[in-house]
Amino acid sequence: MHVGSGTFFQNLGNARDDGEVYAHELSMADLAEPLGFDSVWAAEHHFTDYTMCPDPSQLLTYLAGRTRRVQLGTMVMVLPWHDPVRIAESFTVLDHMSQGRVILGIGRGLARVEFEGFRTPMGESRRRFVEYGEAILRALETGVIEYDGELYRQPRVAIRPGPFRSFKGRVYASSVSPESSRIMAELGVGIMIIAQKPWDKTLADLEAYRAVFREVNGTEPPRPLLVSFTAVHEDAETAREMYERYVVGYCRSTMGHYEFDNVALADIPGYEYYAGLARNIAKHGREGFARFLAELQVWGTPEQVVEQTIENTRRIGGAGLIAVFSYGGMPPAMAKANIRLFAEKVLPRLKAVEHAASRAA
Repeated sequence: MHVGSGTFFQNLGNARDDGEVYAHELSMADLAEPLGFDSVWAAEHHFTDYTMCPDPSQLLTYLAGRTRRVQLGTMVMVLPWHDPVRIAESFTVLDHMSQGRVILGIGRGLARVEFEGFRTPMGESRRRFVEYGEAILRALETGVIEYDGELYRQPRVAIRPGPFRSFKGRVYASSVSPESSRIMAELGVGIMIIAQKPWDKTLADLEAYRAVFREVNGTEPPRPLLVSFTAVHEDAETAREMYERYVVGYCRSTMGHYEFDNVALADIPGYEYYAGLARNIAKHGREGFARFLAELQVWGTPEQVVEQTIENTRRIGGAGLIAVFSYGGMPPAMAKANIRLFAEKVLPRLKAVEHAASRAA
């Protein structure tokens, strides 16, 4: 099983100096290769304390120079906020610098505060994602970008340097709504699952994605990757305390950042799915929904974390895991102990698990 480590520059409530947060998270990223992880990942977010990583390609370029083996992934680059030319150029350059170690994760975005900050109409995000995605993926294969779409028009220009190697099989997209799953299949990319709904609904969307992928591409789709916010401790009671304080705390911050309880989101074209989510939150309460999200994550003793992770990846037919170890206001020393214990007691057992086509790239 492929196992990666995700960086998450969260500074909830601005409890610490941003510089301290950055120094800590960079030191966490530096641990990925020596501890035996297969990849290190960065998530794009802007303007708030939720996550302070506005340019994953910049961070991963820094990490490319500090590593030799680990793959370098984005979870995700939000395409509607960027010029497609710059995305194609940035990741072609990063692929050369890292000798082909890039895994490109892409998405269309959800947080209203971020769309407003970029002066980008949120209601155009689905159409922009499709057009930008088509243009970028072709450019990464051909070394040329051009497009004549409804919202995106780009005259033919060369991407220099040209592609280091093909990106086929190493592009993933985050997907929540059923409509997005179809889009990802038609783009020919894999699915990155950041769990936000019951497993039965996730599995139904995956099956629909796989059917469209086979129909459009004539091949089996890549196995999905699962993102899990992880808390592990030798003492079960301490692990539960980590869950209550930091996993649940992170999930509360997710609700606030994305406004999952805002019924007005459903009035924005492309975000109709969130009407049902808002109704569920109104019925069960914000705290109930935060705890539902938290239960989709992974926590416990090393043995429990191994069992939960294997079960979660088995049920989705997954290629592997991206585990995040520092989040929700977790103290730096605890985050370091979290990733080190996982690497010592959990990682060897996960990497021994055999799955057909289990490599992430």
